[in-house]
Amino acid sequence: MKKTLIELLLAAAALLPAASLAQTSSINAFSPYTLYGIGELNTPGTLPMRSMGGVGVAMRSGGTVNLLNPAAYSVAPQKTFLFNFGLEGQNYYNAQRLDGVARTTAYNTFNFHDVAFQMPLAKRLGLGFSLTPYSSTGYRIKGEHAFDASDPVWGNVGRVGYVYEGEGDVTEVKLGVGWELFKNFSLGVAVQYYWGDIDRHYTMTPTPTVGDGTYLSMIGRDNYSVSSFKGQVGIQWNLVKNTRRILTFGAAYDFGGDLRPEATRTITGNDNFSTLVKGDTTHLRLRLPRQLQAGFFYQTPKWTVGVDYVYQDWGGRNDHSELTGVSRPDAEPFRVAYTDTHTVKAGVEFVPNRSDVRHFFRRLSYRAGVRYGDYHQTFGDHRLAQYAVTLGVGVPVKLWAVSAIDIGFEYGRRGYNVAERIGLVRQQYFKFSVGFSLFAGSENLEYWFVRPKYD
Repeated sequence: MKKTLIELLLAAAALLPAASLAQTSSINAFSPYTLYGIGELNTPGTLPMRSMGGVGVAMRSGGTVNLLNPAAYSVAPQKTFLFNFGLEGQNYYNAQRLDGVARTTAYNTFNFHDVAFQMPLAKRLGLGFSLTPYSSTGYRIKGEHAFDASDPVWGNVGRVGYVYEGEGDVTEVKLGVGWELFKNFSLGVAVQYYWGDIDRHYTMTPTPTVGDGTYLSMIGRDNYSVSSFKGQVGIQWNLVKNTRRILTFGAAYDFGGDLRPEATRTITGNDNFSTLVKGDTTHLRLRLPRQLQAGFFYQTPKWTVGVDYVYQDWGGRNDHSELTGVSRPDAEPFRVAYTDTHTVKAGVEFVPNRSDVRHFFRRLSYRAGVRYGDYHQTFGDHRLAQYAVTLGVGVPVKLWAVSAIDIGFEYGRRGYNVAERIGLVRQQYFKFSVGFSLFAGSENLEYWFVRPKYD
């Protein structure tokens, strides 16, 4: 067993560079709502947490790395090591109705979700590390300049078609320590580093129907390069703790930070020489939000229930906005701006009998959860509601084992509350995830950090 765990850890370590490269070289989201800013925010947490709706700021577990609150690292048992690795596939389905015509698109993505480990440093002092995608950008949009008799483009050239494409993401690396200051109360601190590249480009192709002469297609390219640090502090307090139940309160605060991505923008002619028409490099005004999370986690031998609330002040720290294009002459362009968000999460886990030696399915962990909140951008002052429903199961690798294989499902919707009324995209998505939790310690008689007395 020990040899197998070591081989899996080495394989995961070898995959880290490839996973990081994949994060910046492939489309990991497919949504027109990622056209602005740093894209769609990924749901944080290892798979057991995400299968419970994403709850976990108050979760304390020696068998799951808590990516939400560094105070939880203090629970790492002595002479143990915990490693988590997760993969995620998504199916996006986008629908829109304009001028009575329905349009739909679908796209599949696949990528790693998290690499994390947790280990003790000393008694009541633990360390945690994680590598996770923070946000993802991916879209492909086609359109054309709508007919307008008073428009000089239509009057002098004719029809003009546009193709907008973008991909990339921002990745988070987190390193933290948790310390149980006194019985039942823990404090944690963490430093987070964000890096990534987002590439956006568009092609403008005129199809002359009036006038004389030849009109050249133009290609615009934007590259956003992100590199920034921020910090986090968290606490956990066991309000009730005995052999029958544990009730824990947890809270975490992210300080936010100035991303100031370096933006390189060029416009070139689509000719044999790719003639540069315009080019400049600047820094965008973009800040990560301050974030406050608070929640409760209740555990018994069979049941686990968690509730979290999350607030992010995107709007207060990003006061600029952008204008969308228009789809028809009588339509006003939507102004896209950042807005503060409020999210509520709730989840439950049920394990019939962890020690049942005869019935395998009674040893499994069955999970479910819900999440409801707002998207972090508004379109024409309209907030986009979004929600998700999650299910999951944890399969122990053997009797009484902490090591497990986790499977999770998530169904979510975005923009359904206003899309039909104002012509935005109604988005649905489905996620399928697989996670691996590898634990070395007393539960499987694997003591990695103890020198053997006998050869």
